[in-house]
Amino acid sequence: MRKKIISSRKFIKPSFSYLVEKKRDGGEFSDEEIRFIVDSILDEEMPKFQQAAFAMAVFFQGMSAQETAVFAEEMMLSGEVIDLTKITRPKIDKYSTGGVGDKTTLVLAPLAAACGVVMPTMNGVDEEYIISNLDKLSSIPGFNPVLDLKGFHSQLKKVGCTFIQQDPEIAPVDSILYQMRTETGTIPSLPLITGSVLSRKLAEGAEGLVIDVKWGNGSFIKDVEQAKQLARSITRVGRSMKRRCVALVTDMNQPLGDTVGTGLEIKEAIQLLKGEGPEDLQELVLKLGMEIVRLAGVAGSTLSAKQTVQRHLKDGSALQKFKDMIAAQGGDISVIDDPEKFPTAKHVRKLPAPKRGYVHTINAGLIAEGVAKLAKKKNGSYDPAVGVSEIKKVGTQVKQGEPLMMIHYNDEAKMEEALEYLKTAYRLAPKRPNPPELIVERVA
Repeated sequence: MRKKIISSRKFIKPSFSYLVEKKRDGGEFSDEEIRFIVDSILDEEMPKFQQAAFAMAVFFQGMSAQETAVFAEEMMLSGEVIDLTKITRPKIDKYSTGGVGDKTTLVLAPLAAACGVVMPTMNGVDEEYIISNLDKLSSIPGFNPVLDLKGFHSQLKKVGCTFIQQDPEIAPVDSILYQMRTETGTIPSLPLITGSVLSRKLAEGAEGLVIDVKWGNGSFIKDVEQAKQLARSITRVGRSMKRRCVALVTDMNQPLGDTVGTGLEIKEAIQLLKGEGPEDLQELVLKLGMEIVRLAGVAGSTLSAKQTVQRHLKDGSALQKFKDMIAAQGGDISVIDDPEKFPTAKHVRKLPAPKRGYVHTINAGLIAEGVAKLAKKKNGSYDPAVGVSEIKKVGTQVKQGEPLMMIHYNDEAKMEEALEYLKTAYRLAPKRPNPPELIVERVA
């Protein structure tokens, strides 16, 4: 780990109490003060209770764009910064605030690589909602989610994409603060999220960033205005750090696609890589994919970007890149060639509609909780055969007894516990609701 040295010019180190009080009272930190805070956390000189007070003060008082940019850069420099300059292709990463049934990043990494864009993806804990993309990929036999930094660079050069867990040498101060934020209720702080995202993604070697900020009951951001503010914060601060950024604010008030569960979602991702699959996911993959190729300079116009993305989905090159990535990380690609090789559950049972009507609302978070109860093993991994499929979406008309979803399970005892979550997730009404807009806003 590379350790930074504070500038030799005169800087009188303030006390941590002074810094906490300064932010508590609405003051703005100088660049040197932010550098001192980050260094003190890295060197374990700032006590945990004052780190907690710092996080809470920022939560309530916020940070300016300048403060946030310096904070992000200092956290980035607290560990290793990967140099991808020898890879001549454009390097664009994608960040998502996590959602239920979201397979878009699984599709976009190989799709970007097929389009000539390198996507250096390390999966952070804040990019998941209960079930992570690495949990899903682990349903592929042999898949290894761990690469060292040398292996990470080598695979990017050879394949153009990776899917690994975050290396501990990347932005270590962010990891320390993220744990503190989970313990102090300060996860939703916009400047802390912004600094966290940019410090990690830029340390991974990304030249630009496409952000999918989800809002709703299946995201940790429940308010659409807060989601818009986060999108603006990340893009504004990213630009001030001389990085290209664009964000989409998207709806997460129902699951994306037709399935939730590890193996079931990988099978759906394979469909999407063939240019097929559920309409909502096809739309989101297309829109985010277009942003990636435009940001990378691979496509100039909106029409050219759309044609580029569609071509690589239809001609099989995106699917081939997915297979190349899985093979490079030790996975068995025969299950991708023949998804029927994925394990299947012993039992499949419908969740019947209690009455006639229209699906008025769905609590995506409750569905994710239910699937986790159903699929999680004692060792923390997930049963790849277990989950839900054929999910009825908002606006769908159903008859009494008609399935709202199909439940795939292996354990009757877990099924009873999971049912309470799954039943509660649906609300039916006599009138058809207006379908939610999938993409709420674009911020660039």
